[in-house]
Amino acid sequence: MVKVYSINNCPWCDKAKKYLQSRQVEYVECNIEMDEAALAECKALTNDEVVPVITADGKEYVLGFDKAKIDALLGF
Repeated sequence: MVKVYSINNCPWCDKAKKYLQSRQVEYVECNIEMDEAALAECKALTNDEVVPVITADGKEYVLGFDKAKIDALLGF
């Protein structure tokens, strides 16, 4: 399952989500401003609160909006 950790009004989060949609990747959005459990998951994964964070397996992740790294993570 692909997850995108994001916050409100984040242009990089929006770009990441639009990119995943353009690649027809289904994902679950986890807003760390609105969901304390999502914030805890994000911190456990990255040791930080920087977004966007994209993960496919809950272990490896891409921090920020980097198309090449996102494609590599997702096997494109």
